[in-house]
Amino acid sequence: MGSLQAPVRRSSVLPETSCGYLLQELQMIWNEIGQGQFEREKVLLDLEQECLEVYRRKVDAANTSRARLHQELAEAEAEFTHLLLSLGERSLPGRPEKMVGTLKEQLDSITPALREMRLRKEDRVNKFRAVQGQIQKISAEIAGQSEYEKSSSDVRVNENDLSLKKLEEYQTELQRLHNDRNERLKRVEKFINSIQKLSSILGTDSSMVITKVHPSLNELCGIAKNISNSILAKLNSTVESLEEEKQKRLEKLHHLGKALTNLWNFMDTPYKDRHLFFHVTGLLSVSSAEVSDPGSLTQKIIQQAETEVKRLDQLKVSKTKELFLKKQNELKEICNKSHMEIPVHAKMDNIINLLNSGEIDHADLVMSMDQQISRAEDEACSRKTIMEKVEKWMLACDEERWLEEYGRDENRYSVRRGAHKNLRRAERARVLVSKIPALVDLLMENIKSWEEERKKTFLYDEVPLLAMLEEYNALRQEKEGERQRQREMKFPGQIVHHQQEKLFLPSPRRTSNRSVNGGFSTAMPLNRRLSLGLQKLGSNSIDLGTQGISNEGKRAQRQKMFARPGLVSPVRDETASVVSTFSGPLSP
Repeated sequence: MGSLQAPVRRSSVLPETSCGYLLQELQMIWNEIGQGQFEREKVLLDLEQECLEVYRRKVDAANTSRARLHQELAEAEAEFTHLLLSLGERSLPGRPEKMVGTLKEQLDSITPALREMRLRKEDRVNKFRAVQGQIQKISAEIAGQSEYEKSSSDVRVNENDLSLKKLEEYQTELQRLHNDRNERLKRVEKFINSIQKLSSILGTDSSMVITKVHPSLNELCGIAKNISNSILAKLNSTVESLEEEKQKRLEKLHHLGKALTNLWNFMDTPYKDRHLFFHVTGLLSVSSAEVSDPGSLTQKIIQQAETEVKRLDQLKVSKTKELFLKKQNELKEICNKSHMEIPVHAKMDNIINLLNSGEIDHADLVMSMDQQISRAEDEACSRKTIMEKVEKWMLACDEERWLEEYGRDENRYSVRRGAHKNLRRAERARVLVSKIPALVDLLMENIKSWEEERKKTFLYDEVPLLAMLEEYNALRQEKEGERQRQREMKFPGQIVHHQQEKLFLPSPRRTSNRSVNGGFSTAMPLNRRLSLGLQKLGSNSIDLGTQGISNEGKRAQRQKMFARPGLVSPVRDETASVVSTFSGPLSP
């Protein structure tokens, strides 16, 4: 109450709008109406309370304003600091480090710097968004999402880290992805080029092969190429499968080319017929990596080559028959010339039947015949020395037979035309016949050496020659003993002198002049008689080889050979037996 009355006492003249003037006017009204003191004090107390409330509201409003300014300043400071941290900067040039002045002055001084930092942040965010958008787009392409259309505004950027270092990391990642994409595109192009090249070599449609891998790889589709790992794997697999197909076709053409070359060489095909398939035979010396000509490994070429090989195979059968018969005759000629066993005719007929049925390989057959001919020539060469001695032995035996017939001729010393020639021949024959035992022994040694080396029996026209010679020696000794006994019975008590000289004394049996003077004209050659008389003995093929026979086997063969009718007569019948072909007179 005192506070309201003070202004009334201090000033008598107050403005009409002041509180003192109004209080003074209020007192005048109270005085005029006679307001009591208690009521006056109550009104004045109410006025004082209302004034306090007004002041309090004003102070509160001032405090609120101050607090708000402090908060705004603090928020501005905090935002500014956060922007500095997020942008990776230490300070902003031109901004005082220490704040001075009233709150409003401090707030006014930080606002421009804060606005600058906000602009920098917005620019930095846009850069991050652009880089991250490119990263997501390229990553989607690499992942195979060729239809990625996400807007850059949808990219979420971490605004807590907008430093240049982080931006450089994103840019580095983006560059790596760019390089990866470019590398993948190069690989895709390389695969596509390989597929196109291989398809042209194999004669297939490359666009169908590429579209089958993925439609985006075909340029006609007009969409971005899929460069994902799965597509690269499919492209690689496709190229490998085409390479394998290329290798298979090349190997097939190699086989067909070799077959064509062998058939051409076998049948002496002319150059004009070969020229049509030089593109096939030209691949024989070429590897798979060297084949690059378009259309060089198409199915059509393979089918044409297969058809030609089948045609030539059919012609080869008849040509093989001719060549087989030619080589068979050559083999027979070698065997006949060396008196070796000729392959069984039934076996040759069986080979021809197999040839007609296609159950035997022609090249193997010709090679087998060449090998048989080679073995026959080799054996004939190894028999050459023995065969020469056999010929000498046969000639000596023929001379021995002639000398025997000449010794039985009672008119051999008569004067007649040509008698002196027979005398000279008889002298030569005696010398030749005297060498027969040594020749036979040497021949037997050579035969035994040959048989030990070859582990087979030496056959002469299918007859063991060693057994033949042993039997010849046995019969010669038997005949010589028989004649010695006849002389002792005819001249008892007479001692035989100069046995070698008496070995060739003439026999008392007569023979015709024609037989003596005619020489070999009326006698069958020894080798021919051996072939006819001994052809049914055991056979040993030159193909299979023959092991040496035991002494018991040889003895059984000799007994069988000389026991057959028509082959050997008793020793006393000297004119009609095979034995007479083996032996001759012991004396002229």
